[in-house]
Amino acid sequence: MATRASSAEFDLLCLMVRPEPDLARALEVLRRGVDVADLLRTAARHSVRPQLIRGLAALSWQGVPATSRSSIAAFQRFHLVCSLAAALQLSRVAAAFASRGVRFAAFKGATLAKMLYGDLSAREYTDIDLIVPKAQFSEAEDVLASLGYSGAQGDRAFRRTFLAYLRQYAFVHPDLAVAIDLHWDFSGRHVPFPLTSAETWNELEDVSIGDQRVPAVSGTNLALLLAGHGTKEAWRSLGWICDFAMLLDRRPDLDWSALHRRARARGCGDSVLLGCAMARRLLGVPMPRALSWPIAERSRIRAIVAALVDDLRRNERAPEKTANFSDLDLCDTRRDRISAVLRLAFTRTVGDYQAMPLPPELWRVYHGTRPFRLAAKAMAALR
Repeated sequence: MATRASSAEFDLLCLMVRPEPDLARALEVLRRGVDVADLLRTAARHSVRPQLIRGLAALSWQGVPATSRSSIAAFQRFHLVCSLAAALQLSRVAAAFASRGVRFAAFKGATLAKMLYGDLSAREYTDIDLIVPKAQFSEAEDVLASLGYSGAQGDRAFRRTFLAYLRQYAFVHPDLAVAIDLHWDFSGRHVPFPLTSAETWNELEDVSIGDQRVPAVSGTNLALLLAGHGTKEAWRSLGWICDFAMLLDRRPDLDWSALHRRARARGCGDSVLLGCAMARRLLGVPMPRALSWPIAERSRIRAIVAALVDDLRRNERAPEKTANFSDLDLCDTRRDRISAVLRLAFTRTVGDYQAMPLPPELWRVYHGTRPFRLAAKAMAALR
């Protein structure tokens, strides 16, 4: 019963948060009666409350009880403050990077809200994502330190030993709720990605954030980035599907056949097909005509989409796969997936340190111990 109810709320949510909400069908569902509190909780899990609220307001709040209206108003006030705070920090960091000559670009977060939705508070986000050239990463870390940020994952030596394979680090401020994810690439080094860091700088758009013009990933690069990011994270948030659907809807001029070829040349063309198929299946956005046949002929795409949609509707996802192996869907071929697993098997991670803490002078030992630790873990799981 709970699963069926949750599924119904999720299906209603999909009608409300698509680029062009299906208000007629949504109103029919609301009039039949739904658990609005569960609908709001589901929207919160998927970070799509602003889009849902937009749809409910368009329906003059029919079927929404007073208690839910009160909680919605409270969220709107809180979300507006958070959005302005994130924009202020992005503007501050952008100014600091520019003054030090650090090249950077923003993606997701506030800039994506402005570019796709037209307003800072029109989508939910909790951090700031920036990419800098690898050669300037240390300098970028110094700039963040001067602004009061520190690594959320240990000191520099620890990060470079156990987290460098992720090609991004998180930074936090003791007095601010907004974290910064600083990247020098878009995925771990064990898997491919449809957009390379070198290509990032070819297609940027200046976005007004506060009193700053912030360069942001845009155009064809943004399409590849959103497709790759959603696939890397197993599309487990409806918010990421909404972002990709908004891009499909707002940019019909993009050459999706050329985009698919670029991604396929990187070994992850299926990520573009998955993004289009998920947007079509859940949010009713027409897929680009040029990709209809590639999607139809790929049985792997159909199988992954069916599994992902089923998991989303039931609010289920195998935690072990989500934590460790969801990014393998970036690999188009079985051979590439096997290679990615093998590369990861010989990469030192935080888990190795947590399983057997050693002093820094012995950290090289983890290269030899990691395969045995993973083998023991696999045997335990089999038992």
